[in-house]
Amino acid sequence: MGGLYTLAIVLIFIVCILLVLVVLVQNSKGGGLASSFSSNNQIMGVRRTTDFLEKATWWLAGSLLALCVAASAFIPRNQVQDDLIIGDQIENAVDPTIVPPSFPVTAGDIEAAGQEDAEN
Repeated sequence: MGGLYTLAIVLIFIVCILLVLVVLVQNSKGGGLASSFSSNNQIMGVRRTTDFLEKATWWLAGSLLALCVAASAFIPRNQVQDDLIIGDQIENAVDPTIVPPSFPVTAGDIEAAGQEDAEN
């Protein structure tokens, strides 16, 4: 299930980048990519380029919405309830005032212990 979520997130990023590029190519005043096709003998005229960019924007926005909804269905969820995990942590908590038996020893303590052994 985690693999599908990752795939959905990657597709969302790709669609976002494409959507940004398509929106940046457009110009709200009629310029942008469409203004470079001013000749009538082009394969795609000015109007067709604008229509294509507008349709691409709507399709990318719709697919972004659909991918976000689909990604929410693939979010990896733990089988164990979070409140049970918190309850276990509370029950197994250790008193912070108790010094553990394997308390780390500093270098000075080792030297002092060595001198005591040498004296005995």
